Amino acid sequence: MKYEQIKSELYKKNRAKFMAQMKPKSIAIFNSNDIYPISADSTMPFQQHRDILYLSGVDQEESILLLFPDAIDKKSREILFVRETNEHIAIWEGAKLDKDQATAVSGIESVHWLTDFDKVFFGLMTEAECIYFNTNEHYRQSVETQTREDRFILKCKNDFPAHGVAKSNPILQQIRGVKEPEEIELIQKACNITEKGYRRILKFLKPGIWEYELEAEYLHEFIRNRSKGFAYTPIIASGNNANVLHYIENNNQCKDGDLILMDVGAEYANYSSDMTRTVPVNGKFTERQRQVYEAVLRVKNEATNMLVPGTLWAEYHIEVGKVMTSELIGLGLLDKADVQNENKDWPAYKKYFMHGTSHHMGLDTHDYGALKTPMKPNMVFTVEPGIYIPDEKMGIRLEDDVVIKEKGTPFNLMQNIPIEVDEIEDLMNK
Repeated sequence: MKYEQIKSELYKKNRAKFMAQMKPKSIAIFNSNDIYPISADSTMPFQQHRDILYLSGVDQEESILLLFPDAIDKKSREILFVRETNEHIAIWEGAKLDKDQATAVSGIESVHWLTDFDKVFFGLMTEAECIYFNTNEHYRQSVETQTREDRFILKCKNDFPAHGVAKSNPILQQIRGVKEPEEIELIQKACNITEKGYRRILKFLKPGIWEYELEAEYLHEFIRNRSKGFAYTPIIASGNNANVLHYIENNNQCKDGDLILMDVGAEYANYSSDMTRTVPVNGKFTERQRQVYEAVLRVKNEATNMLVPGTLWAEYHIEVGKVMTSELIGLGLLDKADVQNENKDWPAYKKYFMHGTSHHMGLDTHDYGALKTPMKPNMVFTVEPGIYIPDEKMGIRLEDDVVIKEKGTPFNLMQNIPIEVDEIEDLMNK
């Protein structure tokens, strides 16, 4: 791992929060992700399952976490299973965690080799009445492959048909959405690395540059600051490409007079940042570009102020839609008749702003977190309004990551990343 080791106290707190909500006499199991094949002997780079990472800190394949708060033997209430290393693995892949290192990372005293799992698990299941399965129930999930968790669930249902079943996901959605101070520090670190990439770009960008060159500059700056790279596939969209919301080809040349929308974010220690900035390729906004840009910025600022404890996510988006409608009327893109005759299921403003304004941020870019209950302090959200005008070959989106506070407006983790028109132009024309 490139990042500095995180203190195990974070994972101890996370496990305590999860176990406090488990049913009596129940076991919860969390598996690492698979290493996914490409072809021949090629594989995708390993990405740890965020749930086992959140609860243990173990960033290694073929690991299993077992939680059993009511186990008779205290040593069996938290158990970590890790892959045993050997000389061959050490030479070809590098040594894996030994038991002492696994304890240091996770704070779990009982560490076994993975080969012991079936025996230990069977013994503890004779004490348990219920097992928690860890299924992916994120509102955006679109899993099409069978995961390590899926295979475990199928085997467990066959081996232990008399046990009750419960879901880990509702607990994780609740506790992962409210961040510990250490997590906010890690997200801030990721945001700071993103800032360095963005400032590098402002000096580098000019007409004739290719979108993929900008992607490369970001990646260079991210990796040299101990990030693995992008937290998600970057969008580097110049000109009319910005009107394709998930444009990821990044293969066009940046032209004089165009804007370029850059939706990028560095990860750090598996925590994400998520930034969008839109800047003029030649370093100078036209009057119309500035007019639309400042409308988006006003919507972002007003939306940010709405993110306070007690806010309901669905109602928040309705209120942001009202602010956006007013701005679009001011820009001459909508008129009062458009609003009066709008379809309530697809309001008039959706013609120019068709996506949501905010999502949870954390270990996943679209992180776990409660959406149907009131917002709480220490939740981290993006704020990302946009206006997309294909007829003018212009798409503008602005995005920051903010932390909800006990009182007052959120704390902006990206407050030092330039966003005002004058500051952007000054930096690009130095």
